[in-house]
Amino acid sequence: MSKNAPMITKLEPGTHHWCSCGKSAKGPFCDGSHAGTSFTPVEFVIEEKQTVALCQCQRTKKPPHCDGSHARVS
Repeated sequence: MSKNAPMITKLEPGTHHWCSCGKSAKGPFCDGSHAGTSFTPVEFVIEEKQTVALCQCQRTKKPPHCDGSHARVS
């Protein structure tokens, strides 16, 4: 589900998958809800534990990171 605010979270090192369709119940992480659509998850790697701001409005120009696009969503 799309939201008009980023998710600020600490992520452990590893490979993660950001939801690009906005249908994931685990958003902003992919749960496979894109099946049957033209959307695919965005894979990203975290090298060391860090705090990130992940986009939840699906309009960012820098997926999976928030770029403030949610401020322009009505």
